Amino acid sequence: MLTGSCTAQKLAAETLGTALLLAVVIGSGIMAERLAGGNAAIALLGNTLATIGALYVLIELLGPISGAHFNPAVSIAMVVLRALPRSLLVPYIVVQLGGAMLGAWLANAMFDTDFLQPSTKVRASPGQWLGEVVATFTLLLVILRAPKARVAAMVAATIGAGYWFTSSTSFANPAEAFGQMFSDSFAGIAPSSVPAFIIAELLGTTIAVVVHKALSIAPLTVLPERPVVGDAAR
Repeated sequence: MLTGSCTAQKLAAETLGTALLLAVVIGSGIMAERLAGGNAAIALLGNTLATIGALYVLIELLGPISGAHFNPAVSIAMVVLRALPRSLLVPYIVVQLGGAMLGAWLANAMFDTDFLQPSTKVRASPGQWLGEVVATFTLLLVILRAPKARVAAMVAATIGAGYWFTSSTSFANPAEAFGQMFSDSFAGIAPSSVPAFIIAELLGTTIAVVVHKALSIAPLTVLPERPVVGDAAR
């Protein structure tokens, strides 16, 4: 059973990690947009590189404490697979959502924008919803199957690739979608678009868990054919 201090450390790590992740995603998006001079590709590249670096560092730094989920989809998958106590699921999700909101506010404050500014960036096409399913499926499958020593690098690389190969720019995280409602910036998402994104992310999570379980089933052992008695005698 987890002690109270151990649980508090885990929740603090999840809060801090999610807040810093959102501050990086949103802050780098604001900076990239300001410096790119209207070139969306350059802005997206800057946003991508900052996110890759932050993810790698945060997972390495906080993984030993809380598992470095920073993502309700990951926490749900871990509970389903019995890698996280069920009693921690709701607390993890609560602090992840709270941390995401704090991270968005921190980014807004750092760049002298309105502290409370709901995003107006609508992301509501079927292609973007499918992109979120694919992004979340890919991320969760990597998390569930990557060698432990390579998780940080592989997760960071997966999200970096997802920025470019998915139509949704790979949120792959209900907490990130929630937090990015609070910043009307390059990386934002309109509140009206968030529910569909979260549904897509949960669908991607479900598919990833099913595929992971299917890939983890031990192959059937093929036994050698028993020789016919007459053949054995020869």
